[in-house]
Amino acid sequence: MKPSLTAAQAVGAVLAVASVANAQVSPYSIDTPDAIKKTSAQVAWDMLKIYYRGNQTGQILGMLPGPPPVGDYYWWEAGAMWGTLIDYWHFTGDASYNSEIMASMLFQTGDDNNYMPANETKSLGNDDQGFWGMSAMLAAETKFPNPPKDKPQWLALAQAVFNTQASPDRHDGTCGGGIRWQIPFANAGYGYKNSIANGCLFNLGARLARYTGNQTYADVANQTFDWIWKIGFMDHNTYAVYDGATVDTGCKEINKAEFSFNNAIYLQGAAFMYNFTEGQPDVQAQWKARIDGLLDHGMKMFFKNGVAYEPACEGAGTCTTDMLSFKGYVHRWYAQAAQVAPYIAPKVLPLLQSSARAAIATCNLVDYGRQCGFNWAGGKSVGTGCGQQMNVLGATSSLLVTQVDGPVTAKTGGISEGDPNAGQDPNSFERKPKPITTADKAGAGIVTFLLIAIAGGVFGWMSFGF
Repeated sequence: MKPSLTAAQAVGAVLAVASVANAQVSPYSIDTPDAIKKTSAQVAWDMLKIYYRGNQTGQILGMLPGPPPVGDYYWWEAGAMWGTLIDYWHFTGDASYNSEIMASMLFQTGDDNNYMPANETKSLGNDDQGFWGMSAMLAAETKFPNPPKDKPQWLALAQAVFNTQASPDRHDGTCGGGIRWQIPFANAGYGYKNSIANGCLFNLGARLARYTGNQTYADVANQTFDWIWKIGFMDHNTYAVYDGATVDTGCKEINKAEFSFNNAIYLQGAAFMYNFTEGQPDVQAQWKARIDGLLDHGMKMFFKNGVAYEPACEGAGTCTTDMLSFKGYVHRWYAQAAQVAPYIAPKVLPLLQSSARAAIATCNLVDYGRQCGFNWAGGKSVGTGCGQQMNVLGATSSLLVTQVDGPVTAKTGGISEGDPNAGQDPNSFERKPKPITTADKAGAGIVTFLLIAIAGGVFGWMSFGF
């Protein structure tokens, strides 16, 4: 009998086979750091060139086409896209889109600089607000260039989102705690409490605790995780994260659908809590157990033969536009979790590499030029879109995670100014939305121009091709 392969040898063999197979079908390469940068640059350029319209005359800065029925994309996904591009800049060093990122993220902050713009009230959920807040937090953690002094700063924006969501006004006695999916009571879904809305609050609390050293943020993160566990949204045996439940049942009839970004958002937050509690062995051990449970379940549930997979919808072909963007968050958040909890890197990084290889193999769809697809593990493609491009960009660029510094803190080089009192009006969304006028749309272009002029470039990427 021949000796068995070691784990490292087995991974290497799988990747070598995948490399040979994919070399014949993929227009991209991830074989070297330079190849990863080139691939990521092309995917990013295609994403913005094809799907983003916010910097064009008559469009709204920072937004993707939507929301339905106007276009495919809800407001939150644009916030996720800018976060993906912040990671792209951090991993590759390519600052081509930094001016666009800054202008867009500042234009969408709302009147109170807490990512609750009045014109998005009809679809404003805690998770929508949370995704923009997490992108601002990422900007602070990666030392993304600071906005002009007269504009809100990244850390302060993340604190504003956290403060509005941690406010007692967002919490009630139903289901023993937790925040609701939607913020305005008139929105469909207000009667639902779910894992992703509470996951955003938990995630922000964990990251703010580590960045600032303030225990108050950690306390809220702890309370949020404990509620998710107690109410049963997280399985006590498998660490499966279930979607949510309605308040009129006391959250007792749980919708047990599982989505990959729920697993990833709690894994990332738990990794930050693990890092934050260094020096507290008993507490850190508890967070390690949570990381291990979430990671083990995530690897089994959301990866098929080493390739990212969305089991709730992918096999049936029922993924919504939202769901079609989840794989990129898994790659990015798993990668950052490995930075702050490095003991998981030997398990995480080879998995992300094999998944990224499968991802780039979808980027030669005959009907779509070099745009990327969704069904990385095989099967009929569901077409292309911004989410699909985001997924591949997150998968490829995050392969460079070992070549960049991990997220900074205020004590380890952070450059963003905070405001612990930011966002103290959790109900500012109740103000009457302002009508979008032609002047507003033109104004968006002016704001874009001014901010980009300050940052040192005017939409150079729009004329940059491959």
